[in-house]
Amino acid sequence: MNILCYIILCFLGERMPNQADLYVRERELMVKTQIEARNIRDKEVLKALREVPRHLFVPENIRYLAYNDSALPIGYGQTISQPYIVSFMSEAARIKSTDRVLEIGTGCGYQAAILSKLCQEVYTIEIVEPLAREAQSVIKQLGYTNIKVRIGNGYEGWAEAAPFDAIIATASPEHIPRALLNQLKLGGRLIIPVGEFGQQDLLRITKTEAGMEEEYLLPVRFVPMTGKEQKTH
Repeated sequence: MNILCYIILCFLGERMPNQADLYVRERELMVKTQIEARNIRDKEVLKALREVPRHLFVPENIRYLAYNDSALPIGYGQTISQPYIVSFMSEAARIKSTDRVLEIGTGCGYQAAILSKLCQEVYTIEIVEPLAREAQSVIKQLGYTNIKVRIGNGYEGWAEAAPFDAIIATASPEHIPRALLNQLKLGGRLIIPVGEFGQQDLLRITKTEAGMEEEYLLPVRFVPMTGKEQKTH
């Protein structure tokens, strides 16, 4: 159990809830103190953060840390992103309920699960096969039927399912992959961290009739995107 949550419960003099109730309370505390407190205002994003059980996407041995304000290791040199970053990227993508969204870097599947609450369809690609299989298992367990998972090189996108209303990359290439820009719809948004590890910028790129409009959002630190992008540009 999250220690802060336990202290708050004791202070309020409430009875000790069961584990399922505790996770609900921890999610609510996470949203209030980590997400809303940092000016995330999209009601659908906040609702998704309250509904998706983040602890089920975290390795069991560190599950007690699931609702902390930090990224966590999920194996294979990968991480589950900090809750605030997940919410920030989801809000920045300006997703509508009718949208089709591509995610690059499934990881444990948490970001895909959040996106599934916001849009019509999620297509997500993971290059590390064991992670993709584990994510598929949790997604199936939770009954998220609008998520399609592929094992492959996210640098190349998902051409046969394109174009997409939004693309979110949860790993950082050194350069913006041309394939992802090509797979955006007119008006589509690409949210992507770009740069060398430790010196990355989160960008929003919008496809317009005049070309690509690029906006700087904030400095970030993501795991590097692996695969073809390391060899070609």
